[in-house]
Amino acid sequence: MPDIKLKYSDEDLQEFKEIIEKKIKRAEEDLALLQSAYKNDANNGTDDTSPSFKSFDEGSEVMSKEANVQLAIRQEKFIRDLKNALLRIENKTYGICRVTRKLIQKERLRIVPHATLSIEAKRKQ
Repeated sequence: MPDIKLKYSDEDLQEFKEIIEKKIKRAEEDLALLQSAYKNDANNGTDDTSPSFKSFDEGSEVMSKEANVQLAIRQEKFIRDLKNALLRIENKTYGICRVTRKLIQKERLRIVPHATLSIEAKRKQ
C-alpha cells in the first residue's frame, strides 16, 4: 500500500509561505498604485482642454476610474485569499483540498498559492 501524505512538511510549508509573502507584497504594491490612480483621477490637469473634447474626456475618465475601482476590488480579494492561505500554513492545513481532502499538487500551489481545490475537484465544479 503506497504511503499517502496527508499534509505538507514544515519545509514545504516554509517554501509556500515565502512564495505567498512575496505575492502579498507585490499585490499590495499593485493595489496602492490602483488606488492612487482612481483617487487622483479627479484632477489630472485637463482643465485647459478645448470644450469640444471635454464631455468625451470626462466620460472616459469615469470609465477608467470605474475600471480601476473594479481592479482594486479584485486585488483586495486576491490579497485576502493569500492572507487566508498564510493562516492555513500556520494551522498546517495548507495544501489540502477542501473537497477531496487530498493534497493539492505542489506545482499547482506554486502557481496558484491560494488554491483550496485540487485540479480534480476544480474540474468537477
